[in-house]
Amino acid sequence: MTNLPPTMRAAMLLGPQQVQIQQVAIPRPGPGELLVRIGAATTCGTDVKVFRRGGHPRMLKVPALFGHEFSGTVEQVGDGALNFARGDRVVVANSAPCGTCERCVRGRENLCPDLQYLNGAFAEFILLPKRFVQGSAYHIPATMSFERAALSEPLACVIHGISACELNTAASSEITVFGAGPIGLLFVAALVRQGHAVQLADPNPSRLEVGARMGATSTLCVTRGGGQAAKVRAWSSNGDGVGVAIDCTGIPEVWADAMASVQAGGVVNLFGGCAPGTTVPLDTHRLHYSEISVKGVYHHRPLTFRAALALLADRAFPADELLGAHMPIEEVETALHSMMRKENLKVVIDAAL
Repeated sequence: MTNLPPTMRAAMLLGPQQVQIQQVAIPRPGPGELLVRIGAATTCGTDVKVFRRGGHPRMLKVPALFGHEFSGTVEQVGDGALNFARGDRVVVANSAPCGTCERCVRGRENLCPDLQYLNGAFAEFILLPKRFVQGSAYHIPATMSFERAALSEPLACVIHGISACELNTAASSEITVFGAGPIGLLFVAALVRQGHAVQLADPNPSRLEVGARMGATSTLCVTRGGGQAAKVRAWSSNGDGVGVAIDCTGIPEVWADAMASVQAGGVVNLFGGCAPGTTVPLDTHRLHYSEISVKGVYHHRPLTFRAALALLADRAFPADELLGAHMPIEEVETALHSMMRKENLKVVIDAAL
């Protein structure tokens, strides 16, 4: 075991918009566990939602260590932790399925009833429980930056979302992505890479500019509050709707727009999660007679996490467009507020600062 100080700096979420930087004990790995020194952690839209609401119904209940997108270096190895050694560079998924239930066996590990979550990335170190070491930790190439590797988690979610869209791999589809936040922009880059025509809709011109740099075929500056479906449909080649509409906002009015934007036989991917208890009006006649498929999509799977890491290893994939300011652990709250003000797409929390 290496010699470490007894405590570390860590961001603790205490309630709605309440983050406190505390000195907490550095955990020591037990059998099968790893202690990882954080190389980079990135903020995301889920962090903003959790920060605003003071928790998450599945992932985090306050008070709790905060942050879930990260990569770093193995610092200590518990007895029996196979395939890893001190000094290994790793990225870690923020969840670990059981691997044995009926859903896991069917390859739907994201719906595992015993899915365990990992938080605490906005800190100097993080302890990986045995289940995470066995199936949710991955070696990263020496040439990949820690910041880029930390994007594996959101990109894995995007790749899972794309798999739900029923796309024809032999032909290009017309797709509208609602929301030019980090997730929407990753959807754009991944879909364009597959050869699809992608319209990006968002009310923020500066984010649409990023979308254009990441490959969007077309950008559409929409107004807030919904009612934008006609503008989206007008972009489609036949004028009566796109083949796929993907919501990356979690805003009910945008969900409604997405459902009204697709053509007959189209697919609506409701990727952005709304607050618990939210309801959205539904045109049952159109849903039925036009055979619209509406999909709820959640999280990622081991297969999509591995695919995300492989995609990030290709320097041509423009993921670095998302990375904004670098801030120390003490400025986690500042980082989240900067995202809320649309000043940064993502902030890199650097424990070395």
